[in-house]
Amino acid sequence: MSKWWLFLLVAVVGVVFAGYKVLWAQTKGEDLALKENPKILIAYYSYSGNTKKVAEAIKQNIGGDLFEIKTEGEYPQDYSAMVQQAKKEIAAGYRPKLLNKVDDMAQYDVVFIGSPNWWGTITPQVSSFVETYDMAGKVVVPFVTHGGGGKQNTVDDLKAQCKGCKVSDSVWVGYGSVTMGIENWLTDLGLK
Repeated sequence: MSKWWLFLLVAVVGVVFAGYKVLWAQTKGEDLALKENPKILIAYYSYSGNTKKVAEAIKQNIGGDLFEIKTEGEYPQDYSAMVQQAKKEIAAGYRPKLLNKVDDMAQYDVVFIGSPNWWGTITPQVSSFVETYDMAGKVVVPFVTHGGGGKQNTVDDLKAQCKGCKVSDSVWVGYGSVTMGIENWLTDLGLK
């Protein structure tokens, strides 16, 4: 019986590692060829804290300014009620009012934008942020957290909303709050 459990454990670890390697191969990008010492903003919306952990890991590795996207309105404490409200907001194209602002967006060369994947897309809060600021000419680097859906349409939707900016195809896609591989991703971007 113990050999069976060991075999099962090895099989599960192998599947997880193989999935991680495939994900990394899909999201690994080329050097962004940025100027030396670019000014970096790391903007994110985090409902449960997972996206915040990834944003903090990015800052820890390359520096930059952290900016938590805060908007008016709240979600119910009950998860099912929150899911229903968020689905309705996304379907209606809702854009909540921002409660805080970036003082001088013009100073940044690179803007990391982090969002949970909510039903295949970025959150309404991130959409409000992207549609509020003129990021034309800036390099925007997405990072996405998810509970099993991967990136789905998050990056395509971000590209559609971010007028005039260059959205990097090198995307960090992480399950929950897992930050494994961030250093390598940032190195591949030419930022570490």
